[in-house]
Amino acid sequence: MTTDQTDLSRFIRDIPDWPKPGILFRDITPLLADPHALRAAVDAMCAPYRDVGVAYVAAVEARGFIFGTAVAARLNAGFVPIRKQGKLPFETQGVTYDLEYGTDTIEVHRDAVPAGAKVLMVDDLLATGGTMKAACDLVEKVEGQILGITCLIELTDLGGRARLAPYEIHTVISY
Repeated sequence: MTTDQTDLSRFIRDIPDWPKPGILFRDITPLLADPHALRAAVDAMCAPYRDVGVAYVAAVEARGFIFGTAVAARLNAGFVPIRKQGKLPFETQGVTYDLEYGTDTIEVHRDAVPAGAKVLMVDDLLATGGTMKAACDLVEKVEGQILGITCLIELTDLGGRARLAPYEIHTVISY
């Protein structure tokens, strides 16, 4: 994707066989280190959602927080952290979802989103869509209205987009 005359994909470093053999990891740290690329990435992630009334941006720890807070600030919206089970200090709502080998649980504060509030879901990467689907389910459990999902990177061969139908999905870089 070229944004503001910046080819953002050139800031994504490929790390073969990490975290295990056969995996090609897309490392975003070079993009995060470059102020122009980071700003262009956040702008590109926000572009479709500038004038649709986003009240909150929700993201799952950890890399989702990097882009989620920047997108929230750019859209003049609040930020809703979605965390692993047991990490939030107030009353929570949780969702348990399947992983490749086992399950995981994510939580949000019960009062994080007022009923009917418009929420944009954010992450750095859309792969299989499992974690994002769980995050969307969680936001809907606390009665938020999901406007869409925006991610910097999409790994198209892993089918995450299909798993997240019927949500509107915007990604900046596709592999």
